[in-house]
Amino acid sequence: MATAGHAIRGSRVGAGPLGESERGEAAPRVRVSYWCANGHETTPSFSANEDVEPPEFWDCPRCGFPAGLDAANPPEPARNEPYKTHLAYVKERRSEADGAALLEEALATLRARRTGLRQAS
Repeated sequence: MATAGHAIRGSRVGAGPLGESERGEAAPRVRVSYWCANGHETTPSFSANEDVEPPEFWDCPRCGFPAGLDAANPPEPARNEPYKTHLAYVKERRSEADGAALLEEALATLRARRTGLRQAS
């Protein structure tokens, strides 16, 4: 079956010539260069309006490190602490002697409960 001669191909709803006359004039922009510790340069654009200040840091889209405005002194990447277990946090707060005393106290309470249950039966 042949296609109809009036079919519009390669187009979408609302498509048309995309010139500034259609969209309006673009707002004035300024490009700012940021450099990361790996030497990558990123140049996002910001409004050229005087009350808009570009941020001091920007995330590098290539490696994810923070990027700064000074190419000679880029910011250092954040150090990630390794995952700590609950026991590691407890050991930070308590000494071995404190832990042994708490364990002995808990065992004494448990033993007292067991002997109380045996006598009640």
